[in-house]
Amino acid sequence: MKAVVYRRYGGPEVLELTELPEPKTHVDSVLIRVRAAGLNRADAAIQAGALDSAVETYFPVVPGWDIAGVVERSGPGAPEFEAGDEVIAYVRGDVQRAHGGFAELVSADVRGVVHKPGTMSFTEAAGLPLAALTAYQGLVHALAVRRGESVLVHGAAGGVGSVAVQIAVAQGARVIGVGSADDHDYLRALGAQPVVYGEGLADRVLSLVPEGVDAVLDTIGGGALAASAGAARSGGRLASIAEPGVPGSMDVFARMDRADLTAVTALAEAGLLSVRVGAVFPLEKAAEAQRAFATGNVTGKVVVEIG
Repeated sequence: MKAVVYRRYGGPEVLELTELPEPKTHVDSVLIRVRAAGLNRADAAIQAGALDSAVETYFPVVPGWDIAGVVERSGPGAPEFEAGDEVIAYVRGDVQRAHGGFAELVSADVRGVVHKPGTMSFTEAAGLPLAALTAYQGLVHALAVRRGESVLVHGAAGGVGSVAVQIAVAQGARVIGVGSADDHDYLRALGAQPVVYGEGLADRVLSLVPEGVDAVLDTIGGGALAASAGAARSGGRLASIAEPGVPGSMDVFARMDRADLTAVTALAEAGLLSVRVGAVFPLEKAAEAQRAFATGNVTGKVVVEIG
């Protein structure tokens, strides 16, 4: 099968297109023909060696944790899937090896696989797994946002932020979304009230919610929570996926949970959640996709299409 691998740590320059053997299918795994794979900041960090001291790595590594595709076959311990099922999967493993989504086929642990929302294309759905898990676990588990509450989302037009906005709206919350002026129409379409970054952010939020918001979710880091200090009410909850260790804030690190991912796909099935795709590249141009992603100038998810 065709796959993109890296044989040493680095940036896009270390990627190469190659041929690998078809992966074996374990008892509780499903073999998926990958149609699209989404890019994430975590993928780039792992590829650069940022977690070398924490994660065992066996080169060559196939990058890519988020995939959408079609089941080729399932192991005897994965009877909930059968050939032809359209699925999405989060294929992060305990070790880094030739097992990622930048390949024609991947054997995925069934615990990381759910059915693809019928409302989404493969390209859109490939942008869902990690962003959805992060947003859902930040809003529902860490912040416990409830119907009728108000929540401020930093980076509201980004990959995680835009999903968070839609989950919060579906939860019945009032959402204030921080984003650049160019994204305000998009944020309104998602159901958020947009505000711009910069000095005076807290005052702009308080002009909309004078008592202060009930919860704040930071998806961008870089002092975002500090910039909005005073925008939350007394006792308001704070969480960040991007800046750990901020006093008074809960750190959010996504982990695979089928119930959480299924809950998000149900929102998509109901027409309450979409993924904005900003750029699409063929597998052969995976390095170009990473370069585009690294600029931060792509509005929406960057996705590699395969096959």
